[in-house]
Amino acid sequence: MDIENTIYDILEELTGTDEVKKNPDLELFDEGLLDSLGSVQMLVEIEGRLGVSVPVSEFDRKAWGTPRKIIEQVKALAKK
Repeated sequence: MDIENTIYDILEELTGTDEVKKNPDLELFDEGLLDSLGSVQMLVEIEGRLGVSVPVSEFDRKAWGTPRKIIEQVKALAKK
């Protein structure tokens, strides 16, 4: 399971830009690339493609604000 590339693919599909792959520290919410609905779609895709369940209670915009942070969070949850 390649978490990193899968996350980049999901983010590229949701945001419509490959900038998420070029800049892992891109602030997705601040740049308007991801919103509440996009966040939910992202979590559904992560669970569907990677089998990693992300409890909504654990979702925090600051902790999930960039591609790099999202990858770190998913990797941590995948180990649980």
